[in-house]
Amino acid sequence: MAFASGNVPETQQAVRIDAAFPGGNILVDRIEGDRVFLRPDRRDTPRWWFYWYYRVRGAAGRTLTFAFTDGNPIGVRGPAVSADGGRTWAWLGTESVEGASFRYRFSHKADEVRFSFTVPYLEADFRAFVESLPTGPHLRIDSLCKTPKGREVEVLHVGRLDGGCTSRALIVARHHACETMASFVLEGLVRGVLADEDDAARRWLRENVEFLVVPFADKDGVEDGDQGKARAPHDSYMDYSEKSIYPVPAALRERVPRWAGGKLCVVLDLHCPSIRGGRNETVFMAGVPGEGAWRNLQRFSGILESLPLKGLPYHAKDNLPWGQEWNTSAKLGVGKSFPLWAGELPGVELVATMEIAYANASGTAVTPDTARAFGRDLARAIAQYLRRQGGDGSGSRPASAKAPEDQQ
Repeated sequence: MAFASGNVPETQQAVRIDAAFPGGNILVDRIEGDRVFLRPDRRDTPRWWFYWYYRVRGAAGRTLTFAFTDGNPIGVRGPAVSADGGRTWAWLGTESVEGASFRYRFSHKADEVRFSFTVPYLEADFRAFVESLPTGPHLRIDSLCKTPKGREVEVLHVGRLDGGCTSRALIVARHHACETMASFVLEGLVRGVLADEDDAARRWLRENVEFLVVPFADKDGVEDGDQGKARAPHDSYMDYSEKSIYPVPAALRERVPRWAGGKLCVVLDLHCPSIRGGRNETVFMAGVPGEGAWRNLQRFSGILESLPLKGLPYHAKDNLPWGQEWNTSAKLGVGKSFPLWAGELPGVELVATMEIAYANASGTAVTPDTARAFGRDLARAIAQYLRRQGGDGSGSRPASAKAPEDQQ
C-alpha cells in the first residue's frame, strides 16, 4: 500500500518523505540538499500516468524543491496541499511551479505537509459523508461485494426505495482509482436527492426515482493509492466482456439486471480525464454507439446546460461522440467498457461517461465545494430529463428510447 522514501542519503534523514497511509503513492529517487527527486509509482500500470500523493515531515522552516523525474505530473493549478493531515486541501497555484518541479516553503510549525496531484478522496471521506446524511426511508446502505484484499465495497440506495419508483438510475464512480474529483460530484448528487430543502426537483426524485450508487468501483486501488487507469491486463472500466476478472464488475453484471426491473433509464459513470489541455480542462460527457443514444445524451446535455449552474460550468459542445478521439473500441483497448455494457441493458435510455476536470473546468477552479455543487446540479438535471421523458408515473415513457436502427 505505501512506499517509504528510499535511497535517501544519511545526511538528509531529517527530512522524511513517504506514502505510508491510505491513498499514498510516491517513489523518491534521491535528496540533494533542498532538492527532492521523485516520481509517481505506476505499479501495474504499463503506460505513463500521473497520480501521486505523499507527505513530508521534518522540513519545518525550510524551502524545498520537488522535481519529478518521470514526465510532468503536475496539474494546471499546481499541486494540492494540505497542512492538517489531509483534512482540508488547497491548490498551491502555478507561481511556485517550473516545468516538472514545484517549490514549497514550510512554516516553522509545519510538522507534516501533504502534497498530491489531486484532492484525495478515500473510504474515510466517504464514511464521514454517509454519517452526515439524513436518515430515513430514502437512504439504505448495502454491500455490493468484497475486494480481493477483503475490503467492503459499499453501495447506496437513494430515493424511492419501497419498490414504487417509476424510474431507476445507476451512478458509478472510481472505475479508475485516481480520479478523485468524481467522488465529490457523487457526494453532491446524493445530497441533491436527499437534502431537506423545499425543492420540487428533489421531492420529485425522492418520490419517483431509485438511485443505485457505487462510490468505489476499484476500492483496493483507491485505498492502496494506485493509478488504476490502464491497469494490466485491463482496468475495471474495461472489465465488462465475457468473464470479469474484478469483483465489482462481476457483481454489477449479476445485480443490476435483477435490480433494474425494467425501470433502469439513466446510467452515469463518473470519471476525470487526462492531466491538462483542451477537453481535459472541461466537464464533458462521452457517448456510446447509436444515433438514439446520442440524441438522448444531447437532450440531457441541453437540460444540464440550461440550468443556472451553481457548481462547475458545463457546455454541451464539449461532449465527445462515440467514434472520435479516445472514444472508440480501438482506443479504449481490450475488453468492453462499463458504458457499452450498460447501454445493452433493456430499457436504458441515457448512458454516458461523465468526465470532471481535475483542477480547471473552463476557467473555474475545481474544488471539493464546486464539484459537490455540480453534483447537486446534476441531480436537478436528471429530474428534469426523466420528467420530460415521461418518467412521472404516467406510463408514457417508452420501453426504450433507442432509435429503430439501434434496436438490432
